[in-house]
Amino acid sequence: MLPQWLFWALLSAVFAALTAIFAKLGLQRVDSDLAMLLRTLVIVVVLAVFVPATGKWSNPLALPASTLGWLTLSALATGASWVCYFRALQLGQASQVAPVDKLSVVLVALFAVAFLHERLGWREWTGLLMIGGGVLLLALKR
Repeated sequence: MLPQWLFWALLSAVFAALTAIFAKLGLQRVDSDLAMLLRTLVIVVVLAVFVPATGKWSNPLALPASTLGWLTLSALATGASWVCYFRALQLGQASQVAPVDKLSVVLVALFAVAFLHERLGWREWTGLLMIGGGVLLLALKR
């Protein structure tokens, strides 16, 4: 049986792949920034229904200031990532843009080592080098 985290991570990868395909199709007749705004509004509406319906709503102002600060920084980084991703998708091929975007896998590991003091073994480092090499191969195709 798959560990729970792996199940959700694989599902995330499937939805991320669909995001790229659906976004590329949706960007054909609209500015990428407007498209991202519309996408974000849909996400807000869905979550505004989902969170209370599942009994997970609590007062965000009751959270510690540090939690709100980190979540705000995460939201700003997500927004910046989406703006850049949608712009890249509008200008380039999804088969090239998406792999470069996944270079974030390598960066997450490097940032986790540097800032969260996580330790990686030789297998993790080898995998990260392979991902980085794969990104280069896919992004630099002629």
